Amino acid sequence: MNTVLIVATVVEVLLLVLVLAGYLLAITGTLAKISSTANLIRIGVHAIDEQVRPIESELQGINGALQKVATALTNVTR
Repeated sequence: MNTVLIVATVVEVLLLVLVLAGYLLAITGTLAKISSTANLIRIGVHAIDEQVRPIESELQGINGALQKVATALTNVTR
């Protein structure tokens, strides 16, 4: 009787280890997909940053011109 219980316990432990290993492999695959997606997002954000960066210098020129227009309009209304 003890032998049957020992064998059943060992089989259950082996099944538990196999199931846990399967879940760990599934989690590893999911994390790899998430990592790949996060890397694509990082590349996209970097590209956006590179494309938006020149806007600041352009806006300074536009703001300067608008300031001159505002000054001229103020002088006209006086």
